[in-house]
Amino acid sequence: MAELFNWQITLPIALAALAFGYLLGSIPFGLLLTKAAGLGDIRSIGSGNIGATNVLRTGNKKLAAATLLLDALKATVAALLAAALWGQEAGLLGGFAAFLGHLFPVWLGFKGGKGVATYIGTLLGIAPAMVLVFAFVWLTVAKLSKYSSLSALVATLLIPVVLWLIGEPKIALVMAIMTLITYWKHKANIERLINGTESKIGQKG
Repeated sequence: MAELFNWQITLPIALAALAFGYLLGSIPFGLLLTKAAGLGDIRSIGSGNIGATNVLRTGNKKLAAATLLLDALKATVAALLAAALWGQEAGLLGGFAAFLGHLFPVWLGFKGGKGVATYIGTLLGIAPAMVLVFAFVWLTVAKLSKYSSLSALVATLLIPVVLWLIGEPKIALVMAIMTLITYWKHKANIERLINGTESKIGQKG
């Protein structure tokens, strides 16, 4: 428990890691890719967010896959570069800030995506083995429920627990905060899940 509050990072380095991560995370790849492909402003269709799920609503699966990959990797790069420059704790803050940048990009009036891809990208940068845990949980819940949103919610809920159990309290704390934010961003999905109106995987319309 003591390790949870025993951070060695200095304030200037912490601020640098947060700023670097935020700016990298706030690059709106979904918006940039759809505009470059001549598909217009992704914010004008579907849920209005800039993530891969909404890009998929354009019907372009390759573009959605590219968005998913880039949204994940921007957090991974932020975590890895910050760690290389300033240490492991800086990497953790860099990944966290990239997650926030994706959700609240300064360039788009702080209205971004829901963060699942960037959540995974942060894990890849700071605790890569946990990506396998995330994938296993997501696939298991998806197979049983057919709900993509529920699968992501369950996976993000379990990740901090697993990290805590394997002795990574600092990472568990940061990922728990990210999980809470993810749930808040998915509040509409949660309401639809409760009401039985959430779309299932592969369901049209």
